[in-house]
Amino acid sequence: MDLIQNIFNAGIVGCGGAGFPTHVKLNAKPEYFIINGAECEPLLRTDRYIMTNLADQLIAGADAILQALNIKNGYIAVKDHYKEEIAALQKAINDAGSSMQIHLMESFYPAGDEQVIVYEVTGRVVPPAGIPLYVGAVVDNVATVLAIADAIEEKPLTDKYLTVTGEVKSPVVLHVPVGTSFTQCIEMAGGALIRDYIVVAGGPMMGRTMSKEEAERTVVTKTTSGILILPVDTKIGNRFETDMKHMLNRAKSACIQCSFCTDMCPRHMLGHPLKPHKIMRKMAVSTDVASLLDDPDIRQASICCECGICETYACPMGLNPRTINGMLKKELAKAGIRYERKENSWTPNENRDMRKAPTMKVAYRAGVGKYYDYSIKKCLEAIPDVVEIPIKMHIGAPSEPCVADGQCVAKGQLIAKCPEGKLGANIHASISGTVELVKDCIKITG
Repeated sequence: MDLIQNIFNAGIVGCGGAGFPTHVKLNAKPEYFIINGAECEPLLRTDRYIMTNLADQLIAGADAILQALNIKNGYIAVKDHYKEEIAALQKAINDAGSSMQIHLMESFYPAGDEQVIVYEVTGRVVPPAGIPLYVGAVVDNVATVLAIADAIEEKPLTDKYLTVTGEVKSPVVLHVPVGTSFTQCIEMAGGALIRDYIVVAGGPMMGRTMSKEEAERTVVTKTTSGILILPVDTKIGNRFETDMKHMLNRAKSACIQCSFCTDMCPRHMLGHPLKPHKIMRKMAVSTDVASLLDDPDIRQASICCECGICETYACPMGLNPRTINGMLKKELAKAGIRYERKENSWTPNENRDMRKAPTMKVAYRAGVGKYYDYSIKKCLEAIPDVVEIPIKMHIGAPSEPCVADGQCVAKGQLIAKCPEGKLGANIHASISGTVELVKDCIKITG
């Protein structure tokens, strides 16, 4: 059985991003295969744990991809201060006689952005609204390649590595079944140290912020990379509680058109025609968003990667260009307006290297600096009594359940299929037990 079929059977999707089905991404003939080991978000330690402790499996998965796709240029991009990780990876490469190479990067945010990492490794600029394959590259993150190594052994993606940190007693990396509750994950980290808190699923810059009550109803999915427990009164908490109307009113009254948001924008620095300060200017004088959707400057919002540099790091007035861009992207999508590229080439800004935002400074600006230097070496595992596995954990169509109420299943058994002819992914039981079909998820009681 070929590698792509194994990946499809295993239900692998991008473990560190939006969950694009990996069997589709790797069904290509790229010049470069890049493993993203930059661990883009401050505070997360998941990929660093994998690179340090599971380097042999990671390189085995990478070699299988290089061989199957006949790729001659394989790189794993890591930050240059990851000394332990680099040593473990180099040993694994040497032991395996692998052709993979380590590409060292500075510690800046967002070093792990797909388009940024492609430029750092290859010197090629991915076009606006494009994908790395447009310039001959494919990028997968560390956890995804580890899952591919398992798929070669016909092991499906049923468990996730993730970081639990912030205001918890014992920050930790967990390895738990998909469908494990956030509540149990927090308990495995010793519980929250504070009574009132917010929860971020992912990292502090791009993660999804939710209330304590919402987190109690949330479970680990194939794309969960971290769970952060933060005080309600942090900068991230304040952003969570500020509604769009208030953000727009603040933009109207306080935006000074300094253009720092544009000057620091990672995509603008790659030469993309994204200028957040112009978007803010036009939003500040408008009373109707719909009337602006035909404006060329407003349409540039669709190529924003929503990294948050503009609002967390660059803006001296504490405004929210990233959040406003995100709102505009949704409105443009609703209107069926897609970004149209008119240029044929893009030249990075000559000041790009000087405008890279240091990761530690970004963490402090985001209000999470006190957790930045937490050393997380321990990994805990658990088998919960109950899991609730969503049938939509990926880009594409929801998976179709292929089990019935009351049916007994074993861990690793297929429980939901990728719809035939559609973009999607298979889903497997993450624990052994009895099935209960619930709206939008499959509940298994062990």
